[in-house]
Formats: sequence, structure tokens, C-alpha cells
Amino acid sequence: MSEIDIRKQGRIGRITLTRPKALNALSYEMSLAIEAALDAWAPDPEVGMILIDAEGDKAFCAGGDIAVMYETGTRGDYAYGQKFWRDEYRMNAKLFEFPKPVVSLMQGFVMGGGVGVGCHGSHRVVGESSQVAMPECGIGLVPDVGGSLILARAPGRMGEYLGVTGRRMGPADAIYAGFADYFLPEAEWPALRDELIATGDWEAVDRAARTPPPPGELEALQPRIDALFAGERLLDIVNALSTEGSGFALSALKVMERNSPLAMACAIEMQHRLKGSDDIRRALALEYRFTYRAPEHSDFLEGIRAAIIDKDRKPRWKHPGLDAVPGADVARMLMPLGEYGLKLEEELQ
Repeated sequence: MSEIDIRKQGRIGRITLTRPKALNALSYEMSLAIEAALDAWAPDPEVGMILIDAEGDKAFCAGGDIAVMYETGTRGDYAYGQKFWRDEYRMNAKLFEFPKPVVSLMQGFVMGGGVGVGCHGSHRVVGESSQVAMPECGIGLVPDVGGSLILARAPGRMGEYLGVTGRRMGPADAIYAGFADYFLPEAEWPALRDELIATGDWEAVDRAARTPPPPGELEALQPRIDALFAGERLLDIVNALSTEGSGFALSALKVMERNSPLAMACAIEMQHRLKGSDDIRRALALEYRFTYRAPEHSDFLEGIRAAIIDKDRKPRWKHPGLDAVPGADVARMLMPLGEYGLKLEEELQ
């Protein structure tokens, strides 16, 4: 069975992820197929817009298919992961910059690589089952696929909080944080799909989405998050959380203590560099500095081992604690890559 169904229907180009048993995890081949469709449809006068959806009710896309990265990386072959990320990020940039409306219908889990497919369009729809998150720090990676830019554009210090905790967002919170635009009850999605296919009128999304989402939590937490996550470095944030000592602060700290200290320290630094930016290419190039080095120099392979391969949930991180990441280690992971860097200006010409 195919992993992805790409076709023209009526007035639209349609991309459907078809790996529901694998929570529609994004494979390298799926990423290339999406990019090829974007290239074909951008100049096609018969395609007025794109619709991206997924089969199954558990997930739109729960992340990237990273088992092969572990297999190759543990053999000392880092080229596969580097190529995967380079090509995936190029696709993410093309989605973000696509010259026609892109509607995404995102049910269930929308995480990691799923954010890179579903959250860069112009009309991003969530339903009552949607759970959006960037949980990469839990496996020793940083929020990537352009997610670093969405986090940097979130209100106040919300991006730092979401990036280092990987907190899951329901529909209202996803809209508040900038990962989605519309809430529409999932029972109404088939009718919207039919109208989009028949008319190619993307404004149908705005007309349909009139029901408010179930209440979220992040907006009320914004002042506290702004106060606690304003630090320049990971250690500053850890100290603020420890000193404040509320239930919310200690809960956030407990989550962070399970994650890779190096990944969180780098994620915070990336947020600060990207604040005020709307440049997807800059964000992806910065992410690639980390991911290019990740299999060899970060906690990434150990994070996959603990979470997915052995499933012991006991990663042995390179740094023994949240207070043990030297600034020099962060700087090394985010240094320019020179000739190996992600040069999207050249690749997207």
C-alpha cells in the first residue's frame, strides 16, 4: 500500500498521508513526493489551491520516520540523516512559501515532522481530537522542520516554554500559539472537503469555521510563562522555575529533567536568535546546523534508543544535569557549517 496519495481532484491538488497504522509518520520518500507535487502544482493553472489531509483518526502525522536514522547513525553513517533533513527542510520551505492557498486538516497527533507538513499552510484547521506538539528535546533533538520559527513567533515566551517541555496543545491552544488558524468540528470536515474539491474556494474554510474550540489553557498561563521563561540560558530558566516553586513551575521542571539538556539549551538559543523573524529559510538553516551534527555530536541517537528502540525511557545524556551545559557546547552545535550548510537560496532558485 502506498504511503501517500497525491492527485488532482476538481479544482485542487490533494495530498493525503496514508500510513494510519504508523500514525502517518513521514518517511523520506513521502517528503520527496510532497516536494514533487508542490513543484508541479505551483505553475499549474488547473490547481487553485492544495488540500493536505490524512487517513485514520489517531494522527495527521505523529512525526518523522526516524528508525532508519538510528540504524545508519549507529553504524557511523551520518550521511543518510543529513540528506533526509536537507531534503525535508527544502520541502518545508516550499510549503511555507507556496504561492497558492494551502489548507491542512489536522486531526489527532500533529508532532515534529507533522508540524512541518501541516502547520506551514495558509489555512490550518484543527478539530476536537487535535494534539499539536514539538517534543524533539525528549529525544535529544531540537524543534525543527520550521517549527523553530513558529515557536519564535508565539506570544511572549510561549515558544521557549513549548519548545523545552514539548507540551501538547489542544485546538484552542494550538491556535493561540500560532500552529493553527481555525477550529472546525471533525464531523464537518467531509462537507468542507467536498466543497473545496468542487469549487477550489479556500474561503469556504473561513465560512465553515464558526464554532469556538473547547477552552484552552495557554492564554491564561501567558503572564506566568513570560516571567519564568525569560532567561537568556537554560540555567537561568531552571533557576527561575526552582525559585518560584509553584505547582506549574515544578511540573515544567519535572518534564525538563527528562529531556536532553543540550537540546533544550540549543532550542532556547535558537528561539532567541529567531525572535522577530518571519524568514523560514533562516530558521531552517539554523535548525540544520544542529541536525547535521546531531547523530555524531548530540544526544539524538541515545534519545531514539531510550524512547523507540529499547524503550527503557532511561537515556544517558551527555550532560548530567540541567545546570551542566557550557555555553561553548551550545555554540559548537549552532556554528555555521560552511560549505555543508543548508543554502536554500541556491536550492530554491
